[in-house]
Amino acid sequence: MTRFIIKRLLQAIPVIIGVTLIIFLLMFVLPGDPARMLVQKGASPEVLENIRESYGLNRPWYVQYGKYMCNLSHGDFGTSIRYRKPVLDIMKDHYPNSIRLAVVALIIEALIGIAAGVISAVKRHSFLDIWVTLSTTILVAMPVFWFAMLLQVIFGLKLGILPISGMGDGSWRYYVLPAVALASVHTAFTARVTRSSMLEVVNQNYIRTARAKGLSEIKVILKHALKNALIPVVTLLGLDLGGLIGSAILTETVFSWPGVGRVIYLAILQRDTPVIMGGTLILVLIFILLNLIVDISYAYLDPRIKFEGQKVD
Repeated sequence: MTRFIIKRLLQAIPVIIGVTLIIFLLMFVLPGDPARMLVQKGASPEVLENIRESYGLNRPWYVQYGKYMCNLSHGDFGTSIRYRKPVLDIMKDHYPNSIRLAVVALIIEALIGIAAGVISAVKRHSFLDIWVTLSTTILVAMPVFWFAMLLQVIFGLKLGILPISGMGDGSWRYYVLPAVALASVHTAFTARVTRSSMLEVVNQNYIRTARAKGLSEIKVILKHALKNALIPVVTLLGLDLGGLIGSAILTETVFSWPGVGRVIYLAILQRDTPVIMGGTLILVLIFILLNLIVDISYAYLDPRIKFEGQKVD
């Protein structure tokens, strides 16, 4: 397993280089001058040139990129042009908020998505199956920002039972609406994947054998069918944690959530390239780590799956 993990980590190096290069080139070709974002209108050309010189913005893109990668190899993610503080400090302040929100959303996604998918598969062609199919279709088709504002209007403004913005004192009440909005589309996909996987598993011979032995239907579903049906679902959930953090830009903006998604959104508007690079790079590292954890979890869920180099029994 150690060899497998080392090999996967080495494979991540070209991915990191490719991601940083693409983002750097995109930010370089976009219109706008970061130096003008730091000064008031009417600043003299000398002031603008001094700012460009101090941040190295007047150098060719490959020189700037080379310097960034050199600093990155020493653990230096750069300094924010807008906030004038290390990018890592900004990420340390905001990433925990995004991760907490994503974890709550993932729990909602796993509990509701898997339960809805199992019920839909077991009660196939019933009212519950139709209701799950219809509701997941609506959630997938509905824009997240519109669903988020709908939750704000109903539960915040009309009923007045939940806060509609900010993180407040960090109590659970502030997590409910943004977590539900963030998890909405992912929950619908999880329910559909679980339903399809369960329908495939419940028709296998070993499930018929378990029923023929007289096991209760609940035991057959939960102990024998669900465990084997969870392999594609685990893959989806594992990747979704990173996806929830990365796709939280709209949700965090609508709910004014102090997370990294909102920071990256503001950095894009302000052409703050170091913050965009740092925030995205950490997100890529989270994706790589989660992919590795998902691959390792396969061996637990299905003993037939072996790591590279292991012999199959």
